[in-house]
Amino acid sequence: MRATWLVVSGMLLIVGCDQEPIIITGPCTQEEIDLGYCDPPPNTGASSSGGQGGAGGQGGEGGAGGEAGAGGDMHSALCSGQCAPPAPLGWFGPALLWHGPPEAAPDCPADAPTLGYEGFADLQQPLKECASCACDPPEASCALPTDWAASSAACPGDEPGAVATSFAAPDGWDGACTSASPIPADQLCNGEPCVQSLTIAAPSVTTASCTPRIDEPPPVPRLDPWATRALACLPGAYTSCGDATTCVPAAPSGFLTCVFHEGEADCPEGYALKHTFFKDVIDGRDCTPCGCGDPTGASCTLMASVYRDAGCTDPLASSLVSSSVPFCVVTPPGVGLGSKSATIAAVEPGACAPHGGEPVGELQPGAPSTFCCVA
Repeated sequence: MRATWLVVSGMLLIVGCDQEPIIITGPCTQEEIDLGYCDPPPNTGASSSGGQGGAGGQGGEGGAGGEAGAGGDMHSALCSGQCAPPAPLGWFGPALLWHGPPEAAPDCPADAPTLGYEGFADLQQPLKECASCACDPPEASCALPTDWAASSAACPGDEPGAVATSFAAPDGWDGACTSASPIPADQLCNGEPCVQSLTIAAPSVTTASCTPRIDEPPPVPRLDPWATRALACLPGAYTSCGDATTCVPAAPSGFLTCVFHEGEADCPEGYALKHTFFKDVIDGRDCTPCGCGDPTGASCTLMASVYRDAGCTDPLASSLVSSSVPFCVVTPPGVGLGSKSATIAAVEPGACAPHGGEPVGELQPGAPSTFCCVA
């Protein structure tokens, strides 16, 4: 039986006329040559015409070695995809890259089934959803006025030259009946009855600061701020095209042939089209804290009573006195003012305007990777 031999990618293929091919890997042993499975290797002397054809290199001028010298073309013919420059040191790939809307992301193609990278681009800037701020009402207290005074006029300011006579309450007065500073009946001031009206100062209101609180919690945030998703798909293994390039699966529609590198990097030769994608989002957003302005609108009302006698048993008049303005009541001319009392009728604490709960800051992309693709 005559046997012929071909070197195919490091394998010896024995083809006979009437039997199945015998495949022998590696160089032939002497026993295989003796049995006729292999032809002797070509003479390596000066008379050789084959050159280094078996390695896909430079064949000689004739003979079987010259035909094998077309090994580079054979390797290219064996690549069912595309031949691309190999990934430089520190780079990954070549890979098949897809990028587009997240909802349109495809599965990796069958020829490159391994997901080697997933990242994102086109970071949106949604405002942070902040809670609504509010303020609890302030604590408020009402101080009773101690400045009570009679006037020789119907009310202060009604007549020029009117004389005021003190009917003051003691300092720290709590409103209980007091006979301090009495004015006897028929007392004259410049020839006129000293008591023709009674003025009571407006009570003062003291308020504490308001306490801020969250009125409504923020809504659930949107989870995906990216407008673009990127997938890099890798084949199970790489083979050589025989001309210092790498056999890569053909890029389906929508995919690019790329190499990629963690971090920012310049593109290597053969991959001119640059894309940058990111793994992480650094959320630098925040909400301004809730706070409250100064209290406004606080008021106080008291019931003030005046008596002719010293023991608060012979009432002359009782009136509501507001913290907004002083109070004046006309009395019978020359009536005696012997005692007084007061009770707080109502306290309105007012309110504080809330502030805060405003979004500040922005999102930042993190963990970049550089993709460089065949243009």
